[in-house]
Amino acid sequence: MPTTSDLELTDPIPTRWEALDERFAIKGDRMVQRLFTGGAWLEGPAYFAAGRYLVVSDIPNNRMLRWDEVTNQVGVFRSPAGYTNGHTVDAQGRLVSCEHGNRRVTRTEHDGSITVIADSYQGKQLNSPNDVVVAADGSIWFTDPAYGIDSDYEGFQAESEIGGCHVYRASPDGALTVVADDFDRPNGLAFTPDGSRLLIVDSERRHLRGFTVAGDTLSGGDVVIEDSGGADGIRFDSSHRLWTATKEGARIYTPELELIGKLHLPEVAANLCFGGPKRNQLFLAATTTIYMVRVNTTGISPS
Repeated sequence: MPTTSDLELTDPIPTRWEALDERFAIKGDRMVQRLFTGGAWLEGPAYFAAGRYLVVSDIPNNRMLRWDEVTNQVGVFRSPAGYTNGHTVDAQGRLVSCEHGNRRVTRTEHDGSITVIADSYQGKQLNSPNDVVVAADGSIWFTDPAYGIDSDYEGFQAESEIGGCHVYRASPDGALTVVADDFDRPNGLAFTPDGSRLLIVDSERRHLRGFTVAGDTLSGGDVVIEDSGGADGIRFDSSHRLWTATKEGARIYTPELELIGKLHLPEVAANLCFGGPKRNQLFLAATTTIYMVRVNTTGISPS
């Protein structure tokens, strides 16, 4: 069970939207809440509706934090945490995590036990799984760059056994396949609301690519956003707009992937998600701080 702590909350800051197009109609709270500050490199926010809490990775500190929506308190959810990075929530409300340190993808069951989804491919250990999404059929798709083995900062320094940074699909029966093998450093990924396409960030090339999904395979892969602004984690809202966590804070795109606006934060944002009872609370993991702002749209379910 998570333990509570007296981690200090900080004062809110004025919300800074930047409209770049007349179609930009995002509004929300006048102030952005800072739910917690004091992390080293925060990542992977995931909201749990049943428990009304948010889980966030603090990678270099090898811990996961938990913000309780009811008490507005932040405590340690898990420590050590395998240097977890990205998380998502599956259709059964279970936590699915990418662990840099253990070089694997896991699922936390309702009883607290941990199931290993994937830790190797064809007998070779994965690099350091980074971000993860769950498809409608229950399959788990994740990216596997080498950030966690590049040094001891976000995991443990090691040589890549696989020799590349790929995107994988783990089927519901446990079979692991490579679905894309031509990335430099694949990072954030998100299915479109209808599940027909998968967008994937290549963080070193600073662009996003779009793939057509056909069952357990991907096709296409054209660059759909040339300059990502340093995009990392990505999510869609219920109006099919794309939200990306960037060096500025967040960027917002039309369903046709045209940039129409930005949310400016004082820190680099690594990842984001929607949550709250109405799914209209935008949570951003940004370097040292967890930010939250209510907006006039809702996010789609992560699975």
